[in-house]
Amino acid sequence: MQRGSDRLSRHRDDEMKHELQGLLRSGHPTRSEEWHDPEPTAEDDPAIWGGPVAPAGASLETVRLELARILGRSSFPATSMELAHTLRRKNAPDALTEAVERLPRKESYATVQELARTLTRREGA
Repeated sequence: MQRGSDRLSRHRDDEMKHELQGLLRSGHPTRSEEWHDPEPTAEDDPAIWGGPVAPAGASLETVRLELARILGRSSFPATSMELAHTLRRKNAPDALTEAVERLPRKESYATVQELARTLTRREGA
């Protein structure tokens, strides 16, 4: 039974499923007009789109960007335990949260740059 709260009609929903079948089956765009396809990633785009960022294999810039995206400015200054708690609360990737939890408990971080620098230095060593 239709309740009238759907944004699209049942027929339009079926049309959209049919349009996406080729993409879902092949794993790549199937349109003949390139302008319909999403724009490919640029070489200088951050690697965040590829999955969770782990400090062990990521650059300082990538770790800083991911931390800033999740934590924001209001989280600082804070200790590693406070930051780890905030990361867990905001559903950050486990690899990032666990790396922050391994930092010394009493040490305080004033900025996301300082935290990212400490994480990449520790994980790289």
